[in-house]
Amino acid sequence: MRDRGTGGQAALLLLADGRLPAGGYAHSGGLEAAVAAGRVTDIAGLQDFLIGRAETSGLIAAAFAAAACSRARRGELSDMAELETELDARIPSLELRRVSRNLGRQLRRAMDSIHPHPHFAALGTAPHQPLVMGVAAAALGLGPRDAALAILHENNSGAAAAAAKLMRVDPFHVHAILARMAARLDRLADMASAAPDGPSADLAAPGSPLADIAAEHHGGADVRLFAS
Repeated sequence: MRDRGTGGQAALLLLADGRLPAGGYAHSGGLEAAVAAGRVTDIAGLQDFLIGRAETSGLIAAAFAAAACSRARRGELSDMAELETELDARIPSLELRRVSRNLGRQLRRAMDSIHPHPHFAALGTAPHQPLVMGVAAAALGLGPRDAALAILHENNSGAAAAAAKLMRVDPFHVHAILARMAARLDRLADMASAAPDGPSADLAAPGSPLADIAAEHHGGADVRLFAS
């Protein structure tokens, strides 16, 4: 049986809701840079982009969210600094580190307002988004897999939503991609939460160097619709 903590599906939906005021709407997850460079030009390219994002940065975020959730549920908050260091090591791009910490700060601010919990104070002044997601899941009574699935959904749906502003695509076709990826996100959530209590150095670490390079170029662009 999967560990769901003591929370329920409604709490998971709250974390995964794109209307949660956590700043995700201002980010394209790298899609804007990919479209501008001509690497994503149609619905098939969009699907490939979303799959690649989920299997790399998405899996990393999910693994760290699951690990943070597991530690928060046990009250072992001293490990958060080590998780921060290990996650930094998996994000070569300084721009992407900045984005992750900005989103983490905004998510913590949102959760502090709608569901205060003393564990949020252990995250520092600019925590990475996956760690905040993990602690938020624990505060809501959810388990590590829930935390992993919530951030996988947020990463995937946020970039997909940006497609409507960046490309000439039918929104029904975009959501069809999300439907086709549902089983993939479930599988990635299982992988990410398989061993949340193990050494942080052993957490997932797939690379996506082109995304790191694109993020640096996008950060210096004079004209852009999205912050990332």
